[in-house]
Amino acid sequence: MTQISPIHVVGGGLAGSEAAWQIASAGVPVVLHEMRPVRGTEAHKTEGLAELVCSNSFRSDDAATNAVGLLHAEMRRMGSIIMRMGDAHQVPAGGALAVDRDAFSAAVTAELEAHPLVTIERGEIAGLPPAEWDSVIVATGPLTSPALAQAILDITGETSLAFFDAIAPIVHFDSVDMDTAWFQSRYDKAGPGGTGADYINCPMDKDQYEAFIDALLAAEKTEFKEWEGTPYFDGCLPIEVMAERGRETLRWGPMKPVGLTNKHNPTVKAYAVVQLRQDNKLGTLFNMTGFQTKLKYGEQANIFRMIPGLENAEFARLGGIHRNTYLNSPKVLDETLRLKAMPRLRFAGQITGCEGYVESAAIGGMTGRLAAAERLGREAPLPPVTTAHGALINHITGGHVTTIDEGPRSFQPMNVNFGLFPPLAQAPTKAEDGSRLRGTAKTQARKKALSARALADLDIWLGETRLAAAE
Repeated sequence: MTQISPIHVVGGGLAGSEAAWQIASAGVPVVLHEMRPVRGTEAHKTEGLAELVCSNSFRSDDAATNAVGLLHAEMRRMGSIIMRMGDAHQVPAGGALAVDRDAFSAAVTAELEAHPLVTIERGEIAGLPPAEWDSVIVATGPLTSPALAQAILDITGETSLAFFDAIAPIVHFDSVDMDTAWFQSRYDKAGPGGTGADYINCPMDKDQYEAFIDALLAAEKTEFKEWEGTPYFDGCLPIEVMAERGRETLRWGPMKPVGLTNKHNPTVKAYAVVQLRQDNKLGTLFNMTGFQTKLKYGEQANIFRMIPGLENAEFARLGGIHRNTYLNSPKVLDETLRLKAMPRLRFAGQITGCEGYVESAAIGGMTGRLAAAERLGREAPLPPVTTAHGALINHITGGHVTTIDEGPRSFQPMNVNFGLFPPLAQAPTKAEDGSRLRGTAKTQARKKALSARALADLDIWLGETRLAAAE
């Protein structure tokens, strides 16, 4: 029997650990490379695999109405080691799945060490993996070693690896009050792919603007960690820093009211306008233009709901600025997460442009499955975009809007959320008792329908995958 060459996984975090587990579970040998403790990082405290460096929470475990809970459910069905050990070492956290971080990491480490097809090698991969490694998954996370980061830069181009996120909040379109807001581009300008009505506009009068500025100035902000530095530059200042530079700064920056006419009240000129632009191809998510921020999350939700039209806004993601090494994935990765310029390299986890423990592990698991199938000479169809896994991969590799009227758009990391899923063919409109669904009940019913569709489609995909493996 021909010996199967191993797949190499670089990085022993959540993504790398899950990738290694899925590869070994498919019957393929894997070498998992982790640089700790030979080389430490500014954030890690132990040498354990899958160490949780920030929160100990995997967030909501509600698979019916929460996208991350749905991702939990999908991962469990796919035999995830991260979910199995998370469940085994759960601590009380209401509706969330939180874990005993030390016991969780120790258990993941022990399982991988005990697997006969897994070899764990400690030491830094300085630069590109050796050429003789013909199948490599790079899962080095937001704290990728400088030597490897530079090697990736050299292949992809200096603009294809970001070292800081400057993230503006993203809002679900169906939570915007379009009786207050309206669609229009400034001066009705229609750029490439545009119509002249490409932005949602939320108008403010003078009193509303002044109250908004007061709230920004008074709000609690998060601080940069010592090792992050302070990456502010004038093209990407947090809105609260702009407000500190003068009360009119925002009004003549991202909130300038020029070139716009409120279709609901054409004779009254807005004192300031907040614009939102489409953030995904589906048109279900809109980005608050120029609203990157270091405000604490609770403050953000309260303050941004002061904006007319966003009083009931549902946020797919809140804003932030932090250290995070990630690829311009839609440009440099193919649909199976291989580097176009060097297909022997796949990327997984946060470096691909997903946010969160669970999302990173999920993408790690998918790269492991894809690499293992490739090694075994099998076809490896991607999960449907109607599933949480498929929606995440689609966002990373091409679901993001890449052009607007001003020119190229930057790719930004994202947590899983229902805005990444294709809309339902027919959204539910009535409750079980026949009454018409409204407000929160309507939103919850839509989420339940999206989740049910996702799990049904995942089961079909898993069945087809198992059948192909058995042939």
